[in-house]
Amino acid sequence: MLSVHSLDGEEIRAFLSEGTRTAKLAVVRKDGSPLVTPVWFLVVDDGTIVFTTGKRTVKGRALERDPRVSICVEDDRPPFAFVRVDGVAELSEDPEELRLWATRIAERYMGTARASEFGERNSVTGEILVRVRTTHAVGQADLAD
Repeated sequence: MLSVHSLDGEEIRAFLSEGTRTAKLAVVRKDGSPLVTPVWFLVVDDGTIVFTTGKRTVKGRALERDPRVSICVEDDRPPFAFVRVDGVAELSEDPEELRLWATRIAERYMGTARASEFGERNSVTGEILVRVRTTHAVGQADLAD
């Protein structure tokens, strides 16, 4: 008998904040077709998901046109788990804010020693800060227990 566990809000935030899992971001292209792409991210205390991207990339242009997104993060080790977040993206080009968040995100994925290097690289002109305000979130753990 399977004992799948549905995650509550606090467990979802903890899952999203653990380790260096990469989020899979889904957006809608101009022609209506879906695009899924990986992003480094952070979760803010209120559940907002923050990441950076290029303004002129396919996902950057898609977010400008239609801010609705879906994000999936998984633990692909047995007994397996995932969180899916649906939300609305807010975009910012503020250089100070972009550098602050790009550096914090880089610290998570590249460590303290390289955070400034990657923060600077990911906050140049043409990059944008994306904040996803959650409208719905679901998570399950112990999928194969």
